[in-house]
Formats: sequence, C-alpha cells, structure tokens
Amino acid sequence: MIESYEVLCHSAVKLVIDGMKIYSDPYSLKENTNDADYILITHSHYDHFSPEDILKVKNDNTIIVITEDLYVEALKLGFEESKIVIVEPENKYKIKNLCIETISAYNEDKKFHPKENGWVGYILDLSYERVYIAGDTDATKEAKAVKCDLAFLPVGGTYTMDYAQAAKLANVLMPTIVVPMHYGKIVGSLEDAKNFKCLLNSKIHCKIFDI
Repeated sequence: MIESYEVLCHSAVKLVIDGMKIYSDPYSLKENTNDADYILITHSHYDHFSPEDILKVKNDNTIIVITEDLYVEALKLGFEESKIVIVEPENKYKIKNLCIETISAYNEDKKFHPKENGWVGYILDLSYERVYIAGDTDATKEAKAVKCDLAFLPVGGTYTMDYAQAAKLANVLMPTIVVPMHYGKIVGSLEDAKNFKCLLNSKIHCKIFDI
C-alpha cells in the first residue's frame, strides 16, 4: 500500500510504498536520511540530478534509476554497476520488487527538454494503483495516454507546462489524486498550485504541499 507521499521541494518526491522508500529527483533536501531503497532520476538538469542531495538519501543498498547520459555520474557518486538501472522512454522494467514504466518527458514548443534527449517520467505500476511522476514535460500525447491513480504534475511554467495546461492534462487523466509540483524554488509559486486546483474536475482530489 501507499503509506505516504509528499513533495519535499521543487520536484523532489518521496513515497513510502509497502515499506519501500522511493525518491524521485531529490533536490534541496533539508537533512540526511540515507534511507532510499530507490532513487528515480528523470533527467540531468541540476535541479533533478543533484549529487549533493542524492548522497543525502543514498545508502549502500540504494538502487538508482537513470537515463543513459547519467551513467558515468552515477558511478562517480559511488553506485556500483549492479545498483544502476539505465532506462529509455516508453518501456517497462522490473527492478527487484518494483515495476516501473517510463514515459517520454519533453517540451513541444520550448527548447529546454528536447524529445531526442530521451528523458523520462515514471509510472510505478503497483498491483493496486499506478503512480505517475511526470518529470519536466509539457502535456504531450504520451502524457495524455497515461493511466494512473495518483499523479505528480509540474505546474510552474517556463520550463514545463503551466498550471492551466497541467490542469487540462489532469482532467484528461482523471486520477483519483493529483499533486502539483515544480514550483516554489526556481520557477512557479504556491499560487500556481492553488490556481491549478481551481481548474480541476471536481472528482479529482488535489493535495498541495507548501514548498
């Protein structure tokens, strides 16, 4: 079961699922916990692949999931080859007892996240729920095709979709719960998250974290 979920800062997500501690894009963390079972990295930008913050949650048993362009960097951080999983967009992976799918994450009308870079969002495919962590993306055809129960979507604009575009995407996906992210640090504000919530279908529950 999903025991807890939260946005720690910007796009840094922490989930506790069936006792597993899963971090996505840890960034600007306040403390060292060194408790990660899995670290999922969506792409190589400094606010998503942050060596300092990865080391705050990493331990000897942590598995890091990355795109190919980050392989050497993961080795530099002390991950053994057996603890590094390289992923490509639009694929499925079983990593020990965690099943994940990768979704292309890219910009359609901006240059910050080209599709050809092969960067990703993640779906955690649990036996009872599907969790979508979108990464830095616009509301692409791949994103619109996702089936999920819990979704983490960027709302800050500039580098990703803005809150209005993200709300339209959420209303297509119709998850039970949606969590806005990618605001409050580099771009976007808590007001964007609140505006996002106002545009959602009333059947979708929105959880906002004051980050």
